[in-house]
Amino acid sequence: MGGTGWSPAYGGMTIPLLLEQPTMADTRYLAWPFFDAKHSELARALDAWAGANVVGHHGHDVDAECQALVRALGSAGWLRHAVGGRAYGGTADAIDTRAICLIRETLARHSGLADFAFAMQGLGSGAISLAGTPEQKAAYLPRVAAGEAIAAFALSEPDAGSDVAAMACAAKLESAADGNHYVLDGEKTWISNGGIADFYVVFARTGEAPGARGISAFIVDAGTPGLAIAERIEVIAPHPLARLKFTGCRIPASQRVGAAGEGFKVAMRTLDVFRTSVAAASLGFARRAMDEGITRSTTRKMFGGVLGDHQLTQAKLAQMATTIDSAALLTYRAAWMRDQGLNVTREAAMAKMVATEGAQQVIDAAVQLWGGLGVVSGQAVETLYREIRALRIYEGATEVQQLIIGRDLLREAASATSSA
Repeated sequence: MGGTGWSPAYGGMTIPLLLEQPTMADTRYLAWPFFDAKHSELARALDAWAGANVVGHHGHDVDAECQALVRALGSAGWLRHAVGGRAYGGTADAIDTRAICLIRETLARHSGLADFAFAMQGLGSGAISLAGTPEQKAAYLPRVAAGEAIAAFALSEPDAGSDVAAMACAAKLESAADGNHYVLDGEKTWISNGGIADFYVVFARTGEAPGARGISAFIVDAGTPGLAIAERIEVIAPHPLARLKFTGCRIPASQRVGAAGEGFKVAMRTLDVFRTSVAAASLGFARRAMDEGITRSTTRKMFGGVLGDHQLTQAKLAQMATTIDSAALLTYRAAWMRDQGLNVTREAAMAKMVATEGAQQVIDAAVQLWGGLGVVSGQAVETLYREIRALRIYEGATEVQQLIIGRDLLREAASATSSA
């Protein structure tokens, strides 16, 4: 796989096309009882659109490519699934988790950056969809859905990643003649879409109570005085990423999302929606790796036959397929449960842990099947190898998911004991 050449892409911009588009993956899983007919129709329609409109390799200007992808996804209507509320441009009054997952899985098979562009529109605006005022929703969500405004989610800090309660960025409420304002001071880092976002949902300590109970959420427009892009961060799978610095950044109290001191709850509710979709993106990467592994196994001539004739290859493919299906079952169980209104904190953690770790194993196996070509820059499996690594870290590292699952099990056991 992997031709070379130049392909016209978005808005007249040309981007080097180093990866062939994948064929439609095995879609028998769409018949599982987790899905309605609209979900399978959505997945097939998006796969066809992505095959015609998404290239599988980043150019030299990742910022411009990401901005173009957001516009393309918005104009085609796919971003409507990322926001909640028909009145604000969404496809439904509540976000359909299964749709979000299917979109991320499908886009990830075609392009990691396309998946990123879609996901960050949802994650970046998720707090507004879930807890915003009607005025906030009207001001931001239609533009997000149309691809006209790029959103970002600003939670992590240099010394507060997995330990969100250690957050140091502070917001102080002040009264003035022109109304109440919050003044933000501090830093945020590892912020996806940092530097290209039109607005950031920022979480800061407001001090109503110790720890996580004293955090609030705010919408901060790009260009607000006191907000600076302190550093652009380069990572192995390129996408817009930055460290933000707030110095006396003054924002109206009307830009607070949800009640004062409720920001941590808003953040966790947002992550509960999109953590499951991280698992789905991992599935997309793993399914593409599986396709590449099968292609290599059936075309690579070896010892008078092909690579796939050998039992070790067959065993490797069997393990890859089983790992993918195991992760898919956990992922779409969590998505289905959330769409039924059930709490999925444990199930989402299980899905993210198993899918991301499993996808890493599947992709590594595909690289091995490709041999020396598997580590050549621009090959599909090499790109996938770089794409998957961050997913085991962001939105809660694997170790954090283990803690979430373990603590939830112990909490449930303690509750059962006390009520006996």
